[in-house]
Amino acid sequence: MAALPPLFNLPDQVLPALHGRGYAVLDAAGVAALTACPLPALDVLRSDWHDLPPDAHLKDGGRYRRRRHACAVVTANAVQPVPHRAHWQPVEYNALHGGMSRWFEPMHPATVNSPVWHQLLQALAAVFDGAVATACAWHVEAHQFRIDTTDGIGRPTPEGAHRDGVDFVAVFLIDRVRVKGGETRVFEADGPNGQRFTLSEPWSVLLLDDARVIHESTPIQPVGEGGYRDTLVLTYRRGDFQGEQTLVTK
Repeated sequence: MAALPPLFNLPDQVLPALHGRGYAVLDAAGVAALTACPLPALDVLRSDWHDLPPDAHLKDGGRYRRRRHACAVVTANAVQPVPHRAHWQPVEYNALHGGMSRWFEPMHPATVNSPVWHQLLQALAAVFDGAVATACAWHVEAHQFRIDTTDGIGRPTPEGAHRDGVDFVAVFLIDRVRVKGGETRVFEADGPNGQRFTLSEPWSVLLLDDARVIHESTPIQPVGEGGYRDTLVLTYRRGDFQGEQTLVTK
């Protein structure tokens, strides 16, 4: 089956799309315009994806996922890193891995302290401020993922179609190499409608209102040796991090 390209939004269409259908999709040029992050500066971050350690918490026994994790409190004007902490979700949002304190290796300090990283986080904070019509201190979790085809099949979302239990989600496609599949699917949380498409351009992004829609990515299969799909997932949540009263930092 041929991959379906997304219907991209222009930057000035992002807020109407989030309000109207609960998601927006931008190509790389749109991301650069929306965030004021030049693509060459963003591309410097991509080398991180070649240095991701294995995810030791996959309950399906797979070996196909590598990742790093970082957290910060972000406003439209500032990024405040927080001590490294576990990633935690309730079972209501992640039936496979919910209720677990999952400690992942931290993102590289050079990345989380870089000006382009701060600009990216702050720009999205400003977008989501506009979506809720107020300035917020957003509790942001960043996940660098590589899904590979070591075992023949790689599963970007082994938990299936889901919400993340946050306010907004940004899913950036960083790279896809010698794979097929990895189709993005977005469904109304309380309705029958859905869309499917395949992100293929580095730094194209899907922005989601997590209360309005559920999402998933289909498995990938190799079309050559060493196939993989790299993504960056950023979640924005008001009030606190998920599991704030449950977890301790280390």
